[in-house]
Amino acid sequence: MAQHYAVVGLGGSGLSAVNFLVQQGFDVLVTDENPAPALAAKLPDGVTCAFGGLDKAALGAAQRIVISPGVDPRHEAIVAAKQAGIEVISDVQLFVETLKARDTAQGCSTPIVAITGSNAKSTVTTLVGEMAAHAGVVVGVGGNIGTPALELLKIDDLALVVLELSSFQLEHITNLGAQVATILNISADHLDRHGDMAGYLAAKLPIFEQAKSAVICKDDAELAAACEKALAGASIQTTCGEIGKACSADFCLVRDADDTIWLCHRGEKLLSADEIGIKGKHNLLNALSALALGVAVDLPMPAMLAALKAFAGLPHRCEYVGDVAGKVYFNDSKGTNIGSTLAAIDGLGAVYGERSLALILGGLAKGQDFAELSAAAERFTSDIYLIGQDTPIIREGLLAAPLLAERIHDVQTLQNAVNAANQSTAKAVLLSPACASFDQFSGYAERGETFVVLVKDLPN
Repeated sequence: MAQHYAVVGLGGSGLSAVNFLVQQGFDVLVTDENPAPALAAKLPDGVTCAFGGLDKAALGAAQRIVISPGVDPRHEAIVAAKQAGIEVISDVQLFVETLKARDTAQGCSTPIVAITGSNAKSTVTTLVGEMAAHAGVVVGVGGNIGTPALELLKIDDLALVVLELSSFQLEHITNLGAQVATILNISADHLDRHGDMAGYLAAKLPIFEQAKSAVICKDDAELAAACEKALAGASIQTTCGEIGKACSADFCLVRDADDTIWLCHRGEKLLSADEIGIKGKHNLLNALSALALGVAVDLPMPAMLAALKAFAGLPHRCEYVGDVAGKVYFNDSKGTNIGSTLAAIDGLGAVYGERSLALILGGLAKGQDFAELSAAAERFTSDIYLIGQDTPIIREGLLAAPLLAERIHDVQTLQNAVNAANQSTAKAVLLSPACASFDQFSGYAERGETFVVLVKDLPN
């Protein structure tokens, strides 16, 4: 008798899981709280559907449950299933189990690079994938980044897997067994789901279960200590994003006598920051992380450096838009939380100098405390332009640094912000809203695309 699976949540990863399980000959129930999921029309024949709510009885009859990342595991139907001893896994867990079983049957081992963090994980994941491709390695890149992990099993001669993993996915993964794993950074996000920072970090630490090696950033001593504690005998490479004249990390940033910043590996200069398309200190640290991860899976350094020079970054993630009349513009619309925006401010501020940035903030504040931005904003911004619904909340938080009062401008719309920033004395204009966009846009992508168009329309 075929094993009975229930798939909870019919998004992209849910549909991928259903298709895979049906192809493997399992009985599948798919359920979603939406009474009419958009992807329902793409379901294969023979699948039982239960839409409009999660049914305890239906889930209780499953032998195994595959839960989508967007489904809160605190839902009473999920809790009841777990209490009944039914295993709840993610689609990534299903992928890892299948890959390992296939490797065992074929007498090979496909290494996994596992990447998580509050910010920059998509950039680093993509970059490692580009490095592998430059080296001629058949690589599959997926997970939280857009391509469901199970889809990677369709790649012929797959030799390397690079997975971006969210805390939601990692909650339901055990014994990942990555060749190399990393938590790039951690800052407040998804606390409505994880409760507090301790719960958030706890959700991410399973990335190190049975890992053979790890990359740890020394910049956050508390996070580094937690990562080291979670590792059991794995080898460790370290990175450091602080720019100095010397560094003890394996991969670090060094400023030489003529003020050039270099990416270095154990004292050897690899590339200057000027040779890299992605800008800002935070992106230089992302580059170091990608290099360290690549070394752990034996990617050749020349190919990795070539990929790094060619990599222009991802859309809406501190994306370089252009130079207009000597002022450079960066689209970081994906910066929807304070941690991400702090990284962008500090990263670009380290390059362009103090009081060099015109910063565009605003949207839906999501209950965040914008006082956390005030110190960095005081140091690196010349002007701050507030847009969107929660301008009063953002202004109040920023005024934890009273000197910012004269730099804050309430301009309401993104167009007004771009026009005003264009007239400012700033060297660089940064859209990094630290907010959700749904008060004025359909999502961060539309917000970023609008910004790019507005910049392109500015007179030179």
